[in-house]
Order: sequence, then structure tokens, then C-alpha cells
Amino acid sequence: MAELKIENQAMMFAFLSRAAIEAKGEAGRDAIQKGMIRYGRERGARMAARARANGDPVELWTNQAYGEWKPDYPGQMEFGMLRSEPTYQTYIAKCAWCEAWKKNDILEYGREYCVHVDAAVYDGFGCGAVCTPVSTAMSWGGERCDFDWGKALSDEELEMVKAKKAELGTSAMRDFDFHTAHIYCSVADELCKAFPEESKAMIDRAVADYVELFGQEAYDCLLGFSPDDF
Repeated sequence: MAELKIENQAMMFAFLSRAAIEAKGEAGRDAIQKGMIRYGRERGARMAARARANGDPVELWTNQAYGEWKPDYPGQMEFGMLRSEPTYQTYIAKCAWCEAWKKNDILEYGREYCVHVDAAVYDGFGCGAVCTPVSTAMSWGGERCDFDWGKALSDEELEMVKAKKAELGTSAMRDFDFHTAHIYCSVADELCKAFPEESKAMIDRAVADYVELFGQEAYDCLLGFSPDDF
């Protein structure tokens, strides 16, 4: 079976985005963003549910510990902390999603992913604060992606994040078969709701583009998932 990577998820989204926006313009963009926000909130809600199941509180520090993905290999991403108080701020200086869209000449459509995903995940996690971009995203022409998480993290909480990550290892993470299927199901479902008669053509185009790039097996492994799985 295919073992999917970040590029698979990035490109599935980009192909759906291009198909919808080229077919329906701003209405297509709106539907894509609804799918993107849904995807993020569902991901955040899973993270919170996993924290609760482990007896951990739903707070900023657990949000930072219960991430659902990791880079495909060391050095693929570059990110870190800018400050911890008065509000926690982080940055991304190298992004595998952005690199995938540039590599495949589809940045114009892939970057729609960046508009709401981080804020939507945080919203879905539900710890009572807002994740706010404080710089122009790299995919939109900025030099670095900076985020303000709306709450402070104390030195003690930063140590708790490290300890919890070490305790969890990869147990809280999902592979990119799952994440690619999630983006596909969520966005495609929103397209179907928005454009009942026209969505099939958009989705079929995106799938054909994806299969041309990655092969049939990389698509077939997504078919065991449905929107209810997320």
C-alpha cells in the first residue's frame, strides 16, 4: 500500500481548491474555506478528546503537546517559539506544505489552506483563546509565518509540554493516509453541499489530477474513509 506524506495532503487540497475556484469563482473559494474550517475544527476536537481521555486539561499547553502530525523527515520543517509571555507566539520559517505547492506550481490555490487552518484547529480544541496570524503567511508572500496564541505559557507549562510530548511519542498522531483522507472527505463534502449538481465534476477533476501525480494506489488508500471517521 502507498504510504502518504505531507505532499499528498497538500496536493489533494490544492487540486480541490483549483477545481472549485476555476469552476465557481468566489463561491467555490467560500466552499473550500468552509471545508478547510471544518477540517481544522474536527482535528482540534480530536486533540481535545484525546487529552481528556488521558486525564489532561484542555489548555494551551496541552494543545501544543497533542499535535496530530510530524514532519516526514528531519529538516523538512523549521518552527519554534518567539516568546512565551505576555502571550505565547510561535513561527514557521520552512513549511513542507508551501514547498509542495511551489514545487507543483499550484501555490495560488494551495495557499487557501493557510487562511484558516491554524485558527480552526485551535478553535476546535476549545481552550478559550484565539490563534491569530501576526505576519503575512509565506504562501501569501511573507518571509515567515508568525502566530499569537492568545494566552501566556509559563516556564512550568513549557516544561509540561516537553514532558507530555515525550510521554506521548507518536501515540497522538495520525498518518498522512488519515490526514489526506480527512482533507479530501471534508472539502469534497462541503463542495457537494454547496454545488449539488456540479460538485462531482470538480471532485473528479481533482482526483484525476491527484492520481496523475501520485498514482492510483495513493488514491485508493483514501477510499476506506468517510466524513464520519473524522
